Amino acid sequence: MEYRNLGRAGVKVSPYCMGCAYFGVRLDEAESVRMVHATLDAGISFFDTANAYTLGRSEEFLGKGLKGRRDRAVIATKVSAPIGHGPNDRGISRRHIMSQVEGSLRRLGTDHIDLYQLHSHELTTPLEETLRALDDLRRQGKVHYFGTSNSAAWQLCEALWISDRLGIAPITSVQANYSLFDRLLEPDVLPFCQAYGIATVLYGSLAGGWLSGRHHRDQPPPPDSRLAIRGTMVGAADEARAFDVLERLEPMATDKGITLSQLALAWVLAQPGVTTPLIGPRTVEQLHGNLRALEVSLTPIDLTAIDEIVPPGTKLIPQAPAPGAMVIR
Repeated sequence: MEYRNLGRAGVKVSPYCMGCAYFGVRLDEAESVRMVHATLDAGISFFDTANAYTLGRSEEFLGKGLKGRRDRAVIATKVSAPIGHGPNDRGISRRHIMSQVEGSLRRLGTDHIDLYQLHSHELTTPLEETLRALDDLRRQGKVHYFGTSNSAAWQLCEALWISDRLGIAPITSVQANYSLFDRLLEPDVLPFCQAYGIATVLYGSLAGGWLSGRHHRDQPPPPDSRLAIRGTMVGAADEARAFDVLERLEPMATDKGITLSQLALAWVLAQPGVTTPLIGPRTVEQLHGNLRALEVSLTPIDLTAIDEIVPPGTKLIPQAPAPGAMVIR
């Protein structure tokens, strides 16, 4: 397996990042631990979770899976999503960050987090306060690198400028939604990250299940699928357009002897500026299917053909919430 640097950082990560949002939702503790072990055995070293996923169980189950194996893993977790009803139970303030990192370290069973990410933006806290808090954690050794999520290019630029002005470490990564069904990162975010050495950790590569190969026009989604559980999240016209795209992509995958999901993952991996896509298999069989995409080589002719089906700038479906996120109303 070919490992790559996490942006400009020296740490190496696998070409996939295992997303752990399903830990504690559709995978119980034993299943989560087995998935962690199978992931490591497959050569995937990078894991992503969040303090808000399943009230902390995602972090806890990941920590149990990595017990005795911590040195083989690069752990990423997140902060800022709501974890309670109080006014300070969310956000990117120094108070919230400093309190939440301790809980994450305890649940993960580790003395440091490799990559600590802001889960979202919050306009009422000065970014200087947030970045100083993250850098203080880095200096204390509790966090090695830090990043952000769902940032526009101008927000990434602002963060780099503030870090330079304050003389502190810059952000290392950004986590964002990117797939054949959502190509909005291409005009600015991906080129910016490529130019300034910011790693891209990309979720939604299968478009919330749309690109899994399990969904067909005029047929109900399989009962255990994401679309059956969450709904399609699109109107009739957009759903028809999505199936139009699927029915043109599926023959391409068949011609190459791969599945639609493998084609979708291989396409993400082939894009400039991509560091690692997140995957979220629920079974070891799905994990092995995802690994096959690492062996797929898309030619310039393949990529041009895909661009004709889903042009740059395409946005077919809304972004789905993380399956294990705690929602505070």
